[in-house]
Amino acid sequence: MNKYLIAYFSRKGENYVNGQILDLPVGNTEVAAKEIQNLTGGDLFCIQPAREYAENYRKCVAEAREELQSGARPEILDCVRNWDAYDTIFLGYPNWCGTMPMPVWTFLESYDFAGKTILPFCTNEGSGMGHSEADIRGLCPTAALKKGLPVRGSSVGTARAEIAAWLKSEGIPVAGD
Repeated sequence: MNKYLIAYFSRKGENYVNGQILDLPVGNTEVAAKEIQNLTGGDLFCIQPAREYAENYRKCVAEAREELQSGARPEILDCVRNWDAYDTIFLGYPNWCGTMPMPVWTFLESYDFAGKTILPFCTNEGSGMGHSEADIRGLCPTAALKKGLPVRGSSVGTARAEIAAWLKSEGIPVAGD
């Protein structure tokens, strides 16, 4: 039986939503990750950087851009227990600077993805997956990378049907079917 891990990076607080900066009590990617958990019964793992990003949205964007340009690999706080038990990894993140936040890069470089399947999902406000799928392919060449799901952050709360359709299209059994 396939065992699913839903690993995600999410940022609550000031975020760009529908052309404005809003204070979100829960980050959009976390909302999507929990929906995937509801639909698949998978285990959640939050990719948490050891150092928090600035609460101010614009400062956070500047930090993210600086990390990307320098190739930083920020330390993350926890590790996945029983990594070998998982066959399929759902990898969630917001689109930052056209790709994944750098803590996600750290996560991907911390594990052996040989024989694993990665299904990425990316919250964004119109920039889609960016070049994150190509970046994942470069970081995890021995994994089977499936087509990612871009989820609009401003509509993530009503994206259940969209997420379920994506799961089904990738052959993932969905709860309630």
